[in-house]
Amino acid sequence: MKTSLVIAFLALPLGTLAAQQPGAPPSPNPAAAANPFTTALRVRTMNYQRNLAQAYDSIPATIFGYSPTPAQQTIGFVAQHLANDNYLFCERFGAMKPTRAATDTSTADSVKAKWPRETLIAKLKESFKYCEDAYAQLDDVKLLEPVSITFGGQTRPTTRLAMALGHITDMAEHYSQIANYMRLNKILPPTALPRPPRPAGT
Repeated sequence: MKTSLVIAFLALPLGTLAAQQPGAPPSPNPAAAANPFTTALRVRTMNYQRNLAQAYDSIPATIFGYSPTPAQQTIGFVAQHLANDNYLFCERFGAMKPTRAATDTSTADSVKAKWPRETLIAKLKESFKYCEDAYAQLDDVKLLEPVSITFGGQTRPTTRLAMALGHITDMAEHYSQIANYMRLNKILPPTALPRPPRPAGT
């Protein structure tokens, strides 16, 4: 999803969301019990990160320039776009800021899209690791803290919760996009692979 499409969503007032959620069953994990909303957001985020990493690991370099039509983003373009979006959303989870090479922020997206497969995947996974570490700064109280986002020269107020939800939505849409690209190239996406059999008695 283009980042500009989520800006309006991110500015929605979300302060009453916690009061509207149904009660969750007790969790044996003390951290999850103390911060059920943060835990749920983090689990969903890590699931999408794992699926996207597995998807990109299974896509050969020969089709990184593939897109169904010339107007659509290529597989390589989506990789660098996802990395940029991961930093955009996750750096608003707390005070920890990313350290990125100058070439990552100053090079045009259309140029980065044509970087070698190994480079694109490595940078994507670095952004995933940053988001994983950034989540350690969050708890349910901090989710409702105000932050701001600047896009297209405009700064808008939002909350950490809105950024977390926007991040999940962004990854979901791009995973769906890449999964379709994979199927068009006769590659099964991770979520379509056969699940291992469950152990007896579970």
